[in-house]
Amino acid sequence: MSTPPQTQSAGLKAFDNIFSLKGKTAFVAGASRGIGLAIARAMAAAGASVLLASRSLDVLESHAEQLRHEGRQARALELDFTRPDSIRAAAESAGEVDILVNVSGTNLRKPIEKYTHQEYEHILQTNLHGIFELLQLVVTKMIARGAGGKVINIGSLMSLLGLPYLSVYAISKSGLAGLTRVLAAEWGRHNIQVNCIAPGFIITDLNRAMWQPPEMEVWLRGVQASPRLGRPEDVAPMAVFLASKGADYVTGQVIAVDGGYSTTAIWPFEP
Repeated sequence: MSTPPQTQSAGLKAFDNIFSLKGKTAFVAGASRGIGLAIARAMAAAGASVLLASRSLDVLESHAEQLRHEGRQARALELDFTRPDSIRAAAESAGEVDILVNVSGTNLRKPIEKYTHQEYEHILQTNLHGIFELLQLVVTKMIARGAGGKVINIGSLMSLLGLPYLSVYAISKSGLAGLTRVLAAEWGRHNIQVNCIAPGFIITDLNRAMWQPPEMEVWLRGVQASPRLGRPEDVAPMAVFLASKGADYVTGQVIAVDGGYSTTAIWPFEP
């Protein structure tokens, strides 16, 4: 028996809207540049009212103004993950949040024996401890509202595997992956989905200098299926998907957006 045309139309319309974020408020922690800014812009384009948060308030104000000029809804919030008072103030100012995206992160590449205690503490506070505090504050209110929600943590390839000279960063990003799985288990009964994106080699201000030597590009072409560096805009669509109704049955996952690095390898053999 064929499906009536009006039913087909309703089904297509429902699918058409399943990735819309219209009517949702998205809090993007670490939105001043790179992956965080790309995610904020993509979520605003999908209809969300976006809160752009980071330490660089003047930069955020400029980005928010640009989004408003484009007809989007956006405002800036100051957030410094090294200061508990700043985390509390940002969570309070944010109000009711439907989507929380934790992007903030810092890195310092060196052999493990060369890290100072101060460097160790700074990386962990920025990449993990501060995020933990923000999660507590924002999701407590999300649970109290009873309307469900989405949490998206931005991990790293270090959430999945190991590369040299990233020991402290790996601790933080592996911790974020583990936290994602545990919170998905805790908060599922509140209809809150928690997932983690593990970006691969995405060119940002944090790693731009590292990719300047030509041998790095040659190496990349030999180790992953997509023979190019990624861009922040390659990560943002996955975040929009995980924030949408289309991902209501996806939780506790660490999803690599890495051009195939974590699952593929290339060699010169040709049959």
